[in-house]
Amino acid sequence: MVSKKMLIINAVGLHLRPAGIFASEMMKYNCDVNIIFGESRINAKSMLGIMVAGIKCGSEIIVECDGSDEAQALSRADELISGGFNDL
Repeated sequence: MVSKKMLIINAVGLHLRPAGIFASEMMKYNCDVNIIFGESRINAKSMLGIMVAGIKCGSEIIVECDGSDEAQALSRADELISGGFNDL
């Protein structure tokens, strides 16, 4: 299992479009991917789960990946989040 603390820099947080992109990208990996936000553990392959969490700009999250391609999934998650989803 690998994990990394990340800061949400997207101006509107993980609303509909970024949540959809993130979930869609994470579905490409075989490993389990979760977002830990406060006391919540969210399935990062669920757009609805991400949206319901209410993750706003400036929030700190932990992305946790566990499985055969965990390093690649974590790298892609970091790329998306640190890039701010190109301010979608």
